[in-house]
Amino acid sequence: MSTVLNFIVTSWNQIAYAVSNIRVFDIIDILVIAFLIYKAIQFLRETRAGQLAKGIIVLVVVYLIAKWFDLAVLRWVLAFVFNSAIIALAVIFQPELRRMLERIGQINVGAGQALDSEEERTKAAIDSICKAAGNMKESKTGALIVFERKTQLGEIINTGTVIDAKPSVSMVCNVFYPKSPLHDGAVVVRDGRLYAAGCILPLTQNNNLSSHLGTRHRAAIGMTENSDAVVLVVSEETGNISIAFNGNITGNYTAATAYAELQDKLIVTDEIEKEARVISVLKRVFPKLAKRNNKEQEGENNES
Repeated sequence: MSTVLNFIVTSWNQIAYAVSNIRVFDIIDILVIAFLIYKAIQFLRETRAGQLAKGIIVLVVVYLIAKWFDLAVLRWVLAFVFNSAIIALAVIFQPELRRMLERIGQINVGAGQALDSEEERTKAAIDSICKAAGNMKESKTGALIVFERKTQLGEIINTGTVIDAKPSVSMVCNVFYPKSPLHDGAVVVRDGRLYAAGCILPLTQNNNLSSHLGTRHRAAIGMTENSDAVVLVVSEETGNISIAFNGNITGNYTAATAYAELQDKLIVTDEIEKEARVISVLKRVFPKLAKRNNKEQEGENNES
């Protein structure tokens, strides 16, 4: 019993000593490492690195078993594989590493802001896609375009073909050209880029929808029922432009009105949510200030 108590007291003293001697740079160091770990996990989830990581874990386990049972040949082979792993990783993930370095190079150190921000890319993507939708509306070319938001659509992307292209009117129209091999599926827009095409979306389970809605529209509704994505649809029969969001779909858009609606859903809504999260955090950190603001708002409401 005394041994356990001594261990607890010793551990507590060590923790108290570490906390009392922590510096600002130590906190920054921890935050940077946490951010790098978060990005590494995100990288593993969204690329082929996830399967590779599983393979590496299996090899490490086999190596430990070989070392435990003194299997000299197997241990030598695995040691050789691990020594060449860095070069192999650089070759296998050359496109991903290049894209990551390009994003780092786009940062303007002097201004402290990205030259090509996510919001600007999203606006440019909306503009090109809505212009393309206007062209497809006139030619009655069917289209299904998913705008990814906070919910990651990795499973949907895996059903299609990754293209990771900069959006343009001609690119969007070419993808959905009737003789194109990818025209039957959906395009997923991620970070303002046409990330994948020919993707298969889940159909809605809602049986109360109009019988006039085709498979594209039902897939668009189903996608928004399972995520926070926004989906633009162009009907192949009528050329009508529709937008699905949160399990609902509205139609009869023009290229201009679709642009305004997507701006509202993808940019304005995200800004409002960010402001709400910041205010929520500030209220938790400064509860007295939050109470004062609430009283001031109540006073203004009573005066009005």
